[in-house]
Amino acid sequence: MPNETKHATWGGRFSSRPDALMQIFGESVSFDKRLASYDLKGSLGHAAMLAYVGLISAEELKEIELGIQELQEEILKDDFPWKLEMEDVHMNLEQALRGKTKAADKLHTGRSRNDQVATDMRLFFKDACSNLQVSLEGAMQALLFIAEKYASLPIPGYTHLQRAQPVTVGHHMLAHIESLGRDHERFSVVAKHANACPLGSGAIAGSTLPLDREYTAKILGFVDDDGNACLTANGMDAVADRDLFLEFASACSMTAVHLSRLAEDFILWNSSEFGFVTLPDSFTTGSSLMPQKKNPDCYELIRGKTGRIVGNLTNLLVLVKGLPLTYNRDLQEDKPPVFDSYDQLSLCLAVVKGCMEETVFNEKKCQLAASDPLLLATDLADFLVSKGLPFRQAHHVVGELVGLAESQGIRLSEIPDEDAKQISEFLTNDWREVFDLKRAFSMREKPGMPGPKQIASRIAHWNSILSD
Repeated sequence: MPNETKHATWGGRFSSRPDALMQIFGESVSFDKRLASYDLKGSLGHAAMLAYVGLISAEELKEIELGIQELQEEILKDDFPWKLEMEDVHMNLEQALRGKTKAADKLHTGRSRNDQVATDMRLFFKDACSNLQVSLEGAMQALLFIAEKYASLPIPGYTHLQRAQPVTVGHHMLAHIESLGRDHERFSVVAKHANACPLGSGAIAGSTLPLDREYTAKILGFVDDDGNACLTANGMDAVADRDLFLEFASACSMTAVHLSRLAEDFILWNSSEFGFVTLPDSFTTGSSLMPQKKNPDCYELIRGKTGRIVGNLTNLLVLVKGLPLTYNRDLQEDKPPVFDSYDQLSLCLAVVKGCMEETVFNEKKCQLAASDPLLLATDLADFLVSKGLPFRQAHHVVGELVGLAESQGIRLSEIPDEDAKQISEFLTNDWREVFDLKRAFSMREKPGMPGPKQIASRIAHWNSILSD
C-alpha cells in the first residue's frame, strides 16, 4: 500500500504531504472543474486509443467506459464530491474512476496532465466559439430587426459627438452589425486554430509507448473537412502554447468593445437631451432617491464589463510574456480570465438581444434632429462643385454662409438669396433644393452609403446570412 502521507498521484518522490496552506494556494479544482465533461471525453478517446494499440484490453476499456459514464452522470447531476486535496479536475476524476475500476490505473499511460489539460481547453474553445457565435447571431438579428423597422428614419450622424451628416437608423444599425459580423469571423478563426489534438505530446516529448495520435484525434473530433486527423506538430509547443487563450480573449475583447460602443450610442440616444429612443422597463432600473429616474443600466453594465473583459486579455498577456518553455505553474492561472470573458460576453450578448427587441425609436424627435440644415452643409458644397466651383473654394463659401446664418440667428436655409449671391455667384436660385432629406438620401446610392436601395440591399444580405 502507498504511504498515505504522500500525495496519491505524484507523492512517490516526497516524504510528506503538502502543507494545508499550499493545498489551498495551489488548487485549481475550484475553477477548472467546469472542464469535467471535456476531461472525461478526452479520457474516453485516450482509453479507446490505448485499447486500439493493445496497451489495455477490450474488457479494461469497457470498465473504463462504464466508469466514465457514471462520472459523467454525477457531474451532470452536480453530485460529484470535488476534493481540494486532489488539486485539479484531472486528479479528482482519475481518483474517482479508480474507485470504480482497477483498470483506471492504466488510463494515464502515455499521458501527462500537460497534454491532458491542453486537450480539455481545445475542446472547450471549440464549443465556446460556437456558442458565442450563436449568441452573436441572436444579437445581430435583434439589431437587424431595428434596422429593418426604421430603415428610412433619418437621424443625425455624428463625428466628434457633433452633428455631421444625415443618416438613417437603418444605416447606423447596419454599421454595428458589420462590426459584429467581423467578430463572428474571428471566433471561426479561433475555433480553427483550436482544432488540433495535443494528446500524445505527454509532458513535452511524447512517449516511448506505441501511441496512435491520429486515432485519438479522430475519435475526439480533431479533424479537417475531409476527416483527416489534425495534430499539434511539436510536443513542447503543444503544452506551452497559450496563443489560443490570447486569441480567444482578444476576440472576446473586440466583441465587447463593439458592444460597448453600441451601448454608448443607446445611452446617449436614451437621454432627455437626445430623446431618440425609449428603452424597455425590463432592461432599465430606477433610483433609490429620485422617483422619476429610468436608468439605462443594462448598457452601462456592458460598458463596465467591457473593461473587465479587456482586463482579462491583459492578464493573460502579462502572464505568459516572460515564461520559458515549456509548462510552468504560472499557467494554472490561464483559465479564470478565459472563463470569465466567455461568461461575461455571453451575458452581454444576451442583454443586447433582449433589450434591443423591445426598444422603440421616437420618430418625431429623430426627424426633428435630422431636419437641421447644417447636416447638409457638405451637400451644399457638393452642389457648388457640380456648378463648376473647385471643392476647396466651395468649402470656404459654405463656411461663410454658416457664419452668416449664425451671426443673424437664422437657419442656414433661411439666408436671403441676395446675401447668398454676395458670397458666391454660384449660389443660384436653386441652391435651397439641397436641404431636402429625400434628395440627399436618393443621391447616396453608392456602396456603403445610406441610400434607400443600399440600405435595403444590406438588410437583405444580412437576412440571408442570419437566416441560414
